[in-house]
Amino acid sequence: MARPSKPSGPSQRQLRIGEVIRHALADMLARGDIHDEVLAKHVITVPEVRLSTDLKLATCFIMPLGGADAKPVLKALNDHKRYIRGEIAHRVNLKFAPDIRFLQDESFAEAERVDAILYSDKVRQDILKQPLRIQPDDQDDD
Repeated sequence: MARPSKPSGPSQRQLRIGEVIRHALADMLARGDIHDEVLAKHVITVPEVRLSTDLKLATCFIMPLGGADAKPVLKALNDHKRYIRGEIAHRVNLKFAPDIRFLQDESFAEAERVDAILYSDKVRQDILKQPLRIQPDDQDDD
């Protein structure tokens, strides 16, 4: 029997553990478990946590609400990285706690860029030039 081709995306285990770590980190930030003035002043979202294939490195994407002051927030999180890793080790039942890396989430900026392109005048003109297409199944037979 032939082996299935190697999947290009993350495994189910990587996704599941990443989601558990994301929830634990978001809970720590929401409760104020990390005692830091910069973190106390900001509401921080954790949209995604990606794990390496060997589950030893967790990349946590973070974004302060409104996208302002991302660099000081990243610095504060990196300053408390050791504490955060220890807390995640207690909250998540894993054999080894992954090393944690914090990066600013760029997906919100990318979504805004795509929206700006879609709502630009040039694209709107192209859409208006296209004739309205009605599928035969969509027409009423009344």
